Amino acid sequence: MKVNSKGLALIKHYEGFRARAYRDPVGIWTIGYGHTSMAGHPQVKSGMVISKQQALDILDKDVEKFADQIRPLIKVKLNDDQFSALVSFAYNVGVGGFKRSSVLRVVNAKRFDAVPTRLALWVKAGGKTYRGLVKRRAAEASLFLSRQSFPDKVTYPKITPIDGKPMSQTTTGLAAILSALAGLFSAISSAAGEKLAPALTGFLFCLIVVATIWIIKERWLKSKHEGV
Repeated sequence: MKVNSKGLALIKHYEGFRARAYRDPVGIWTIGYGHTSMAGHPQVKSGMVISKQQALDILDKDVEKFADQIRPLIKVKLNDDQFSALVSFAYNVGVGGFKRSSVLRVVNAKRFDAVPTRLALWVKAGGKTYRGLVKRRAAEASLFLSRQSFPDKVTYPKITPIDGKPMSQTTTGLAAILSALAGLFSAISSAAGEKLAPALTGFLFCLIVVATIWIIKERWLKSKHEGV
């Protein structure tokens, strides 16, 4: 698996060339085609200026470094388009972000059709959604699925967001219902008098315990399977 010309062109296109050092949306000093000090030499400093050829040389080294770092994390065989798309993603979000992402999990599970939706979750920087990131994730998804020849013909597929559950099936909705039931039972218990109050209280306690366990389980499963 190696980064091909389409993957390199995609990275160049979305990183863009900047001769003078600048701070990215989260405040990291960047230069050339998205090079930062975290990627290695050269260290980026305020006032630093490089030529386009220097930027291209740095990009080649950075891309190869990212490819070497994520290759061992991928446990399935991919074609060069697929691998190149993942290197572009890792180049943008960092190896750490790639390693903990659900993108990697669905790839290793051979759920390739789920990759575009997982990529589409990574479109924010500093808590803000960026149109450029939305387009980049779409281009990476398209390259991963080998549906385009980049950059000669660029098409951005529609990204379908993950559908939410009905209100009655969400942990938030059930928590609200449980809270309402607690208030209702409390009112009934008060009105029922001393004889029925203990039984109603015991029933309510059991209901809360069961519901709490279920909510914790559902949130754990959601974190495991639907996390970014």
